[in-house]
Amino acid sequence: MAYTTPDLPYAFNALEPNIDAQTMEIHHDKHHAGYVSKLNAAVEGTGLDSQPVEQLIANLSQVPADKQTAVRNNGGGHANHSLFWTIMKPGGGGEPSGELASAIDSAFGSFAAFKEQFESAAATRFGSGWAWLSVDGGKLKVESTPNQDNPLMEGRTPIFGLDVWEHAYYLKYQNKRPDYISSFWNVVNWDEVSRRYADAKG
Repeated sequence: MAYTTPDLPYAFNALEPNIDAQTMEIHHDKHHAGYVSKLNAAVEGTGLDSQPVEQLIANLSQVPADKQTAVRNNGGGHANHSLFWTIMKPGGGGEPSGELASAIDSAFGSFAAFKEQFESAAATRFGSGWAWLSVDGGKLKVESTPNQDNPLMEGRTPIFGLDVWEHAYYLKYQNKRPDYISSFWNVVNWDEVSRRYADAKG
């Protein structure tokens, strides 16, 4: 069964003024859909598409060698964006509560310290990539990955991520990536991040 691009859970303009409608439309309908199309082409006839994309990219060693790069890049792009759309919402922002808030305080000292570390990971990722909050052996970890790599490829579970490819922000922010990172906090869906944390830690 072929992979499909999930619908956005809100309108293209729902995250304005933080992320503009044109960026969201191009990002979802062109970039994400492009990754899905190329992933389907790579796995066609292999039976690999019978599993969720997250499972596929977590087990790249099981992918035929001649298809691994295409699956890594395009499967990663599909998984990363599928998470990204859900951890944002109109009227989001603020701070997490409950178990996630406690875990962030335990891992980083405070929400402010976590935020600073995450912003640094996003701002200093050279070229294209992602910044993540991942669960690693039950503990929270901030990291960044190049291109469309995902922490699942290294045995960790991402619960929160920010796309720092230029296509994610350039129409509105041009070369001012730190301004885009700062605005992102205004649309974070902490309820979804908390749900993913609960699932990841088991």
